[in-house]
Amino acid sequence: MNTTKSTKYIFILGGVMSGLGKGIAASSIGYLLKQAGVKVTILKLDPYLNVDPGTMNPYQHGEVFVLDDGSETDLDLGHYERFIDVNMTKNNNATAGQIYSTVLDRERKGEYLGDTVQVIPHITDEIIKRIKAVNNPKKYDVVICEVGGTVGDIESLPFMEAIRQLSLEVGYHNYMLVHVTLLPYVKASGELKSKPTQHSVMKLREIGLAPDMIFCRSEHSIEQSVRDKIALFCNVRPDHVIEGLDVPTIYEVPLLMHEQNAGELINDRLNIEKEPSLKELRKFIHNFKNPSHEVTIAMCGKYTELIDSYKSVMEAFIHAGVENNARVNVKWIQTEKIKNDITAQKAFQDVDGILLLPGFGSRGSEGKIHSSKYARENKIPFLGICLGLQCAVIDFARNVCGMKGANSTEFDKNTNFPVIDLMESQRAIKIKGGTMRLGAYDCEIKIGTKTYAAYRKKKISERHRHRYEVNNRYRKKLEKNGLVFSGV
Repeated sequence: MNTTKSTKYIFILGGVMSGLGKGIAASSIGYLLKQAGVKVTILKLDPYLNVDPGTMNPYQHGEVFVLDDGSETDLDLGHYERFIDVNMTKNNNATAGQIYSTVLDRERKGEYLGDTVQVIPHITDEIIKRIKAVNNPKKYDVVICEVGGTVGDIESLPFMEAIRQLSLEVGYHNYMLVHVTLLPYVKASGELKSKPTQHSVMKLREIGLAPDMIFCRSEHSIEQSVRDKIALFCNVRPDHVIEGLDVPTIYEVPLLMHEQNAGELINDRLNIEKEPSLKELRKFIHNFKNPSHEVTIAMCGKYTELIDSYKSVMEAFIHAGVENNARVNVKWIQTEKIKNDITAQKAFQDVDGILLLPGFGSRGSEGKIHSSKYARENKIPFLGICLGLQCAVIDFARNVCGMKGANSTEFDKNTNFPVIDLMESQRAIKIKGGTMRLGAYDCEIKIGTKTYAAYRKKKISERHRHRYEVNNRYRKKLEKNGLVFSGV
């Protein structure tokens, strides 16, 4: 970069509708910058009034992504970590719930000295403070800031105003605004329609913001005439209208942007003088598209209707597949439908492995236990994550150790064999939000186990999100019957 010490900001805003991939756009820009040697981090601002997504139903919000420091955050932070290879902290995700709570706490403490507390300046000042805090102490050259939701949402207005104020404060060459929109395709006329994008930009300009680049999500290529029309009505140059086609893997998006000179345009605006090296990414994409073999893994869970509920697992399959030159095909299994050995056999007859997914509550738990039993008895490669591991222990206790009715106290408080029980530290806790065992914990691997063969080292760190664990009262009996505790 040049010699200036000013932090650069790139704001990612969405229009027309939610779910267009603002997080992927932010991550892709972050990747291009990092590959150019720029120190970059990403902040997600969520306008909802929840303090964090920890208590949200996965059907509404997708998975909760847990950070090393125990923060429960938006799934987009998982994309940030995977794309730019930086471990996020609680400072990388701020919600309206956190911001309003902070301001109201200060008011109760008398810190505003009798002022009338208002959205402007008090809420907007706190939003600006959060944006700046992600780079304090200063470690990064560029902060990318993604705002959840859609332009025009009443909840997001304070965030838009804060961005307007911060943009004025930092100056033209220290910020850039990227607007992610949708170009719907009308099949009857064979046209891509730009009107929704035009109206979205109009709404943005009404609140004092103007896009510097428009990233247009579309199922079809954008003709130059459409690009020119968007440029004319949205007051940007045609080369700043970037096509965002659907691609086989999200890791291809940085290449898509680079081929349209998006990285160069960002560099010009922010006075960045380096070019990205994309050799490793091109190799990754080539290996993804040209596997030597395929495997099918059964993904067994209770939120399978919305695959974003298990986003990190799906992305892990992509990385593991590329590493092993394989395409991983996923077969979704709703565990409520696994009632016995017959339904288990029907579900798993054509799979190469079974993965029991995390979850909460008793719904579908017996199906997970049957799934574990089928995998164990038929020697199908198996992995249980969190609740999936717990259901595997219950299966082993019931069907190998002879503990009839063994269960988790989460499902049956009166079970005679509570092989899975509430952690001692959780017993007095009544508040739901942010009180589980959360974050990264060290784990010591037992040498000679399959787990040690996978990790190839004795000490690892893994992230946790749970209240229940294996009951140590039953550990000796489980081990005596052949269950291996490979990590503690």
